[in-house]
Amino acid sequence: MNKVKAYAALSAGALLESFEYSQGELQAEDVEIKVHYCGICHSDLSMINNEWGMSAYPLVPGHEVAGEIVALGKKVTHLKVGQKIGLGWYSKSCMVCEFCMDGDHNLCSNNESTIAGRHGGFADRVRCHFSWAIPIPDQLPLEKTGPLFCGGITVFNPIIQNNVQPTDRVGVVGIGGLGHMAIQFLNKWGCNVTAFTSSENKADEARKLGAHNIVNSRDDSALEKIANSLDFLLVTVNVPLNWELYINALKSKGRLHFVGAVLEPIPVGAFPLIMKQRSISGSPLGSPETTRKMLEFCVQHDIVPQTELFPMSKVNDAIEHLKAGKARYRIILQNDF
Repeated sequence: MNKVKAYAALSAGALLESFEYSQGELQAEDVEIKVHYCGICHSDLSMINNEWGMSAYPLVPGHEVAGEIVALGKKVTHLKVGQKIGLGWYSKSCMVCEFCMDGDHNLCSNNESTIAGRHGGFADRVRCHFSWAIPIPDQLPLEKTGPLFCGGITVFNPIIQNNVQPTDRVGVVGIGGLGHMAIQFLNKWGCNVTAFTSSENKADEARKLGAHNIVNSRDDSALEKIANSLDFLLVTVNVPLNWELYINALKSKGRLHFVGAVLEPIPVGAFPLIMKQRSISGSPLGSPETTRKMLEFCVQHDIVPQTELFPMSKVNDAIEHLKAGKARYRIILQNDF
């Protein structure tokens, strides 16, 4: 049995080290991917540290895979060996529940995560169910595509789900791994985009990405000046902010939407929501079909993440770079096994 070469955390918070494991027989509906590149997401850090209480060790992180198919299960007929493929947070859905049958595989209650209870993409190979093996268009550079399958679809999905209009005035809170892609998507969608950041050195970068306006995310007076001005506010950060002022920045029928995993409860008064018919919502990654639409949109508008490349053998250096807040804006590991 061929061994998979990987990097794994053997305990919570541990440095990653070389690890090998056997995958067993390829199942009839599965796809085996040779990993060429794999992005590092903050969710990988959360899983390494068991922040969500769902990690199992040894843990092989990595859920922003860009590679090629090297083997197919006997029931997989719509894909082919050698095809460029991407894999994100989800690796399998039940395919029979009401959500899967309605095309919302990302909402399946029996979803399998690529790095929860199984081994992920910090490896030379990884497997998934065919439903989550997403073909990568030839026009997209493989070395930059991995982050689209987590960070990219996480911020693209709300645009679709919430019917954001090209005439809308929208805000993006946080200019990092998620936010820098959200700005690009929303600008090309046709929206007037306001970027919220507490880092002055990111203001010029946000404008280059497509932001029309910049607001200091922790300046209450600046937030008060934009009251009742935004149709949609996308929150990509995971830190507490003055949520009352963000809600008040929304127009009537405006929406505050969370994709950043803010760990503290969000205090919300009912009155500002009721009187202006505002709403608060959140969403996970998108379905396979929405992911395909996102990739087509990226091709049409020449959108790719801004990335930094590390060899996979330097994974611990790359993780420290991310922890230090130095990433601009997504880190990619290149398979060098």
